[in-house]
Amino acid sequence: MRRKTFDIILASGGLVVTVVLVVAGSLLMWGYHFANSNVHDQLAQQQIFFPAKGSPALASKEIGPYLNKYAGQELLTGQQAKAYADHFIGVHVQSIAGGKTYAQVSTALQADPTNATLKAQQQSLFQGQTLRGLLLEAYAFWQMGQIAFVAAIASFVLAIVMLALSVLGFWHLSKVGETEEVFVAEKQSSLKPAMA
Repeated sequence: MRRKTFDIILASGGLVVTVVLVVAGSLLMWGYHFANSNVHDQLAQQQIFFPAKGSPALASKEIGPYLNKYAGQELLTGQQAKAYADHFIGVHVQSIAGGKTYAQVSTALQADPTNATLKAQQQSLFQGQTLRGLLLEAYAFWQMGQIAFVAAIASFVLAIVMLALSVLGFWHLSKVGETEEVFVAEKQSSLKPAMA
């Protein structure tokens, strides 16, 4: 195969890969922006605020170390949603029925349907666990956006590398002679015609 043909194929293939990486990076960046803005807008509608700095709610060792950095802020990001769900709602839900889940309390209520305490616990657990689950879902969606952002950056960096390699390939093409070959088997120089 002629060296020029080989260089044209490689350099052109590199340009195609560059375009694919730019398109992929653009789509991933769109996904990142969509996830972030969607999570922000949905959480903003709920108007959830972290307890104020110095409040008794943040004095607890199960809550304070995780939420002090967000004290008084509005809950607007996936990271904040996870912290609030795990270390505020989660802690309070654990204290409702001695650590029992909604399903456990609901089963107990079926066995004793007139028990007012179990009814109140069931309702509180349902509300708490539902809100916690919704906030953790917002976190998961936000996290997918963060992954898309990292993948977009990687795609753009790889696109730059491929573009540079393609440009070098076309530059090398101008330096190659018309008759140069590539992948030609080497001739054995050790075989010489015998002298008479």
